Amino acid sequence: MALLRRVEPVIVLEQLGNTLFETALQLVVSDRSANASYPGLTPEDSRQKAITDFYLTYSLVVRFTPILPALLLARISDRGWRRVPVALPLGGYLLSRLALLLVVVSGLPVSVMFGGAFLFGLSGGYGAFWAGVMTVVSLGSTGKDRSKAMMMVELLYGIAGLVGSLVSGHLFLLYTSSLGHGTILLIVSILLHLLCLLLAVFLLQVKQVTGGGSGGPEEEGHLLSGSSNEAPVVEAAAGIDKVNVALLFVAAFLYDFAVGGAVSMLVAFVLKEPLSWNATQVGYGNAASCAIFLTSFLGVVAFRRCVSDVGLILIGMLSFASGIFFMSFVTATWMFYLARLLTLFALIPMPTIRSLLSQQVPSSLYGTSLTLLQITLKFAGLAYLPAFTKIYQGTLDWFPGLVFMLASLFTVLGMVPISIIGWRLPLRQRYERILGD
Repeated sequence: MALLRRVEPVIVLEQLGNTLFETALQLVVSDRSANASYPGLTPEDSRQKAITDFYLTYSLVVRFTPILPALLLARISDRGWRRVPVALPLGGYLLSRLALLLVVVSGLPVSVMFGGAFLFGLSGGYGAFWAGVMTVVSLGSTGKDRSKAMMMVELLYGIAGLVGSLVSGHLFLLYTSSLGHGTILLIVSILLHLLCLLLAVFLLQVKQVTGGGSGGPEEEGHLLSGSSNEAPVVEAAAGIDKVNVALLFVAAFLYDFAVGGAVSMLVAFVLKEPLSWNATQVGYGNAASCAIFLTSFLGVVAFRRCVSDVGLILIGMLSFASGIFFMSFVTATWMFYLARLLTLFALIPMPTIRSLLSQQVPSSLYGTSLTLLQITLKFAGLAYLPAFTKIYQGTLDWFPGLVFMLASLFTVLGMVPISIIGWRLPLRQRYERILGD
């Protein structure tokens, strides 16, 4: 029971269910786009255009519908209701998965998923959920251990994604005379999300650790119990380093622009020639992506003893920049996995940026600051989704890897504000030491 009251089981179940859903959505969209036809385009280019157009609209709905709900949930979180931003989006996850099951079973057009994405967004979406999880983790760790705690969460998230992705392709192919391809996969995904929602509502407990490392439950009982939870969290005022906060937001925007743009195009890239992946290969490819969570965590453990948080971020950005640049020239499956190998530390930057951000603001603003960061990343999506989609569609015939080369360039640009922070932090520490003396 003590384990079930922690946030980790919620994260694992959510990611297991999510990876099954993502594989199912990718393959269903691919199947439904097989007969797409556009004037002046070959059948394969028409299929690629249909897939990327669907994901463009779907991703925009998923990213921008949750903005206002996420802000509201952040405000609720900072008033003491820490579990609401975790539990409510899980209800949205469940509804969107049910929508895809309805599409598969009833033969409805895949555009129905835009409605499922809208319902998911109204619940707060991934931005509210992940900000809520990071707030719980931040409260449960000291400033010294916060980066490691956040990376541990990323590790669990990655391991769950790795396991889910490895089996997702095989589960998609399971069918009976009454159940078509993908039905069993989606049923398992829905059951996992349902169990995850029940854990978050009735068992999840939030504890706040003080500077000395001792802590007690901030919330007792289940989510629906009000009692003292409505009281705002009270803490001594602390200064906010506005310059560092701004630089962290800029770096996060540029890095998410690069990573999000490249990854969103990989969904279609692996389905076209010369790769032309099947369901099992799609699952393995997604597993390779999730394995980066594990390698990034090991990278943090290995490098933390000799480099600062700023150094960790730069290592991760350099890893992604090199790997995604190599992806530009991939023409075989083994080359894809080699490119993924080069990005083995690519997931270090974002949790470390969140950790640095939480160190620049008082704990009473954790929920708001982390949610504002997630919303900033949504605006990055507003830029990169249409830009990368149109560039990819326009270069299909002569250089489809151009989008990956551009992603590498923007990653290098994102290293600039992080380098400035690395220069400012020692100056600030020396200044505070002088004031202390």
